Amino acid sequence: MNVLNRQLLAAARKRYADAQPSLDAWLAEAMEARWTRPLDIKRRYASASFLAGNVVIFNVRGNRYRLAVKVNYPAELVLVKWFGTHAEYDKQKF
Repeated sequence: MNVLNRQLLAAARKRYADAQPSLDAWLAEAMEARWTRPLDIKRRYASASFLAGNVVIFNVRGNRYRLAVKVNYPAELVLVKWFGTHAEYDKQKF
C-alpha cells in the first residue's frame, strides 16, 4: 500500500516517543501489504475497528494509542488521518 501523510506519523513519533517502535512496525507492514478489503486488515490486526467511509482505527502499543487511517482499496492508498492517545481518541469525531 502507498501510505500518504507520513509527516503526521513523524510528528507522532516525536510527541509520543514510546510509540515509535510500534508506529515504525505498522508503517513497514502497511507499505508491504496489499489490502483489497477490510477482511485483509482484520486477519492481521484483529483489534482493528472499521468506521464509515473506509476509516480504520488501529490500536497501537497495547491500545495506549490509536491510529486512524482512510483506506482506498482499489487504488492501494492509505491516508493517515490522526494519531493520539486513547483518551484523545474518545474526543474525536470521524
